[in-house]
Amino acid sequence: MAAAVAVISKENYPLYVKTSSPGNDLKFLYTIHTSLDVIEEKVLTVNKTASDLRELYLGLLYPTEDYKVYGYVTNTKIKFIVVVESSHTTLRDNEIRQMFRRIHAGYADMVCNPFYTAGEVISSKSFEAIIKSIMSTE
Repeated sequence: MAAAVAVISKENYPLYVKTSSPGNDLKFLYTIHTSLDVIEEKVLTVNKTASDLRELYLGLLYPTEDYKVYGYVTNTKIKFIVVVESSHTTLRDNEIRQMFRRIHAGYADMVCNPFYTAGEVISSKSFEAIIKSIMSTE
């Protein structure tokens, strides 16, 4: 379902990046990097309006010819980015939200591990299994 998944720190460096096709890693890294500007803009807009402080899902950040990029920001400013192929027209907003909830729950479980140091690159096998299940679900 997802072509790429990324976890970005609050200082905007990647903690975790997983792509479905290893040959296109650079293309996805560029897409993820450019989406950070859109995320920052949306977070500033939400903070100014203060409509719903509990809304972490940012929705569709921007579409490209081949992909749609979605974003999610935690309360601690950790950013989750999911890149989905545009050909998945049956994918609904609710399903994207559910993917982000699973990623967020997996991230929270991984951070609660006493052997994980905050800000390190993510190398948890259980987190990796959650991401693989998200990327392989059709």
